Amino acid sequence: MGTINRFEDLEIWQLAMSQSSDFDLLVETTLLAKDFELRNQMNASSGSVMDCIAEGFERSGNNEFKNLLVIAKGSNGEFRSQLYRCLSRNYITKEKFDELYSKNEILGKKIMAFIKYLQKTEFKGQRYKTEGTSIQPQTSNFKPETK
Repeated sequence: MGTINRFEDLEIWQLAMSQSSDFDLLVETTLLAKDFELRNQMNASSGSVMDCIAEGFERSGNNEFKNLLVIAKGSNGEFRSQLYRCLSRNYITKEKFDELYSKNEILGKKIMAFIKYLQKTEFKGQRYKTEGTSIQPQTSNFKPETK
């Protein structure tokens, strides 16, 4: 894959969008729809993950991007914690919990791997662009660690 030009091209944003869609499906198909407080908290945390990734990408500097990715990772953990409440309140089955937990954990690991990648890259962001440098980091050298 070549240069990333839009946040929508980032795998971590796509996974965050998928997590948000999974949450929307829970609201449509479970009693979570009637638990307004938990539903609103989960909506905020799942939205924060994808929004922080997008905002960080658009900030034009890797330090700002890394800071917003750290916030996204925190929101991702918050969402994972909220899944436990869904399970304990019998809104979801153990199988559904395990599926959503696994996806969430993978997303968290990929966000962390991308933070580490940004720490190592010499490209510091669009605002520091000089003639002949790429606008965004090349993903062909980025291999996420998902251990």
